[in-house]
Amino acid sequence: MSLHQNSGRWRLGLALSLLTVFLWGILPIALAVILQALDVYTVIWFRFLVSFILLSAYLGMRGELPKLRQLSAASWKLLAIATIMLGANYFFFMQGLALTSPANAEVLIQLATLLLGFGGLVIFHERYTLNQWLGVGVLICGYIIFFRDQITNLITAHSTYIFGSGLIVLGAAVWAIYALAQKQLLQSLSSPHIMMMIYGGAALLLTPLAKPDTILKLNNLQLGMLIFCAFNTLIAYGAFAESLEHWEASRVSAVLTLAPIVTLIAVELVVIFTPGLIPAENITLTGMIGAVLVVAGSMAIALGKKAQ
Repeated sequence: MSLHQNSGRWRLGLALSLLTVFLWGILPIALAVILQALDVYTVIWFRFLVSFILLSAYLGMRGELPKLRQLSAASWKLLAIATIMLGANYFFFMQGLALTSPANAEVLIQLATLLLGFGGLVIFHERYTLNQWLGVGVLICGYIIFFRDQITNLITAHSTYIFGSGLIVLGAAVWAIYALAQKQLLQSLSSPHIMMMIYGGAALLLTPLAKPDTILKLNNLQLGMLIFCAFNTLIAYGAFAESLEHWEASRVSAVLTLAPIVTLIAVELVVIFTPGLIPAENITLTGMIGAVLVVAGSMAIALGKKAQ
């Protein structure tokens, strides 16, 4: 089976990856608020359903709905894998978020980007230069330093916190499988077509578990957060899917590792402007040094010269 080849438009791939980073970075804050009022299944179902309706309407108006009869059996299998894995990722991440904190969740979910990067190297035969491998080392050192306190918390925390963290790690693993399946699907479908079908399939799977009537009981802030999460899903995953069309999976994954820094900055801003909405995150000088290393390592991987 032939493998997907990216378009080579790396600047567009980088821009789309950065948009994904920003949206994923602020998402845990909104989810932490809405999970105070709704169950996990209903939140995930609503996000997928709204994304499916909006994307289907957009493609329908443009006359660009996917032609399902042209899909091969292999493509259907990949589509099923991608749908189930992304749905599982949403479930594990949100359950873990409900049991831990936005910063902890965003830290641990970054294992997904590392797994995606290594998957790109193994499956799609992407290659790193020596400078990029050095970037990997710098990035890993940066994470160890930056999240030292969080790692300590995992060791000393109560069982609920540890269980929630384990769910997030599991969510990271299934997300990497989804992303690699999605990249291969780009051979037979465009990224909007893939995401539309994944959204629809996941919403259908979750319909028996959702409780739509509880949405009517939300206050204005909670409803606004829920709608934001739905649009976040549509735009962020659309940008991510399109970035894989133009750039190597290993380099996209490197940029996505910046999301925890966006989360921590966003948490600080929320605490300043809306105190009491979510708990504050404490960042030490050591943590700031780690953050700089994470940024440096990510950029070294993402922007390093392609191996010949």
